[in-house]
Amino acid sequence: MARTRASDFEEKQRSILSSAAAVFAEMGMEKASMALIATHSNVSKALLYHYYPGKDALIFDIIRTHLAELEAAVEAADQPEVAPQDRLRRLVRTVIECYRGADNEHKVQLNGTTALSEEQLTELRAIERRIVKRFSGIINDINPELDRDRPLLMPVTMSLFGMMNWVYMWFRPNGPITREEYADIATTLILEGVRAVR
Repeated sequence: MARTRASDFEEKQRSILSSAAAVFAEMGMEKASMALIATHSNVSKALLYHYYPGKDALIFDIIRTHLAELEAAVEAADQPEVAPQDRLRRLVRTVIECYRGADNEHKVQLNGTTALSEEQLTELRAIERRIVKRFSGIINDINPELDRDRPLLMPVTMSLFGMMNWVYMWFRPNGPITREEYADIATTLILEGVRAVR
């Protein structure tokens, strides 16, 4: 007979993922051990292994959960019926807001994929592609000429993701601008620039 899940299984799992992301972000993927993660998570090693058979499974679930939540937030915020410029601004704000408090998970996403299998990477890339495709579709609506003579839609789209994905490196909560203000700056840079790209 299969073991039934404890009523707090998902809550404990979420806590383990958060603690593991903090350990990976601070120590790096190689130096972080399951024992250290268990200690940081306030669980036994046996319980940690009950949830995750190894570091690769932990890293995968940290990234998968982070990306799945981002995709869900972007999908919920999207309003295809509004003007593409407003639609893009809303989605950039959503991404920047999703990154609030997720610096550790973001670092794991940027640095942890070398530990993953091809199957795991394929699943993660599928989520990333769906998110990118939503943004590239909007940017294409803003300037349908981008791909006319040369394939420029993807470089422009990935430039926007570069601005969003690296914000954690320099943004400070008590700094001179808010997250929403930075989201507007990034969107304006793309909106003004994308019209000029030929």
